Amino acid sequence: MPRLPEVHRADVTDKKILFFYDRLFGPDKDPAVDHGTIHATPGDWWTVFANDPDVFGHAVRGFALYRGATIDPLLRELGQGRAGFARGSQFVFSQHCKQMRSLGMPEEKIAAIPAWQVSDLFTPLERAVLAYTDGLVLDGGRVPDGVFEVLREHLPPAEIVQLTYITAMYDMHATMCKALRLEFDDVPERIAEVEIPDDVQVADLSADLAGE
Repeated sequence: MPRLPEVHRADVTDKKILFFYDRLFGPDKDPAVDHGTIHATPGDWWTVFANDPDVFGHAVRGFALYRGATIDPLLRELGQGRAGFARGSQFVFSQHCKQMRSLGMPEEKIAAIPAWQVSDLFTPLERAVLAYTDGLVLDGGRVPDGVFEVLREHLPPAEIVQLTYITAMYDMHATMCKALRLEFDDVPERIAEVEIPDDVQVADLSADLAGE
């Protein structure tokens, strides 16, 4: 379950939050109890973000960027999907694979995103978008000149700004979902000590490996 409490419908006074509760869950449901959005997600991103109406409002205003963005939606989604994968967020990756599919991206391309570097399915611009995303997410914004030149060759400055902002925004969402254990990122820490059996004597591992 999420690491923060979910806000019940009865406790919401903010009209923006109530609008999305109605739109995504249905007007007769308390999303904090009756989980499940119309998009087949648990929905606890919405109920946890509802703890702070200002943060909630800021986040949904970010989603509204889609309306005015001129960048090809498939390029936008390619960046968002790869950002989710690179950051290790199953929620962000999964949701944007679905969105790419709804926009007509072939299944084989979606399947190739995790190992895009060795795939010949992507155009030079798509490869540049994927490389740019890795630079933003994995290298903290350190992007080689060669990658940026391909973007500049194909996209106007406004669309590069859009790609950068939206991709970085979803890197943030991926990070927050993991930290707060929201949606499909509600998973236990996978790195833990594997304990030795009770009948095994603890030994000096370094000495054994060094042949002492």
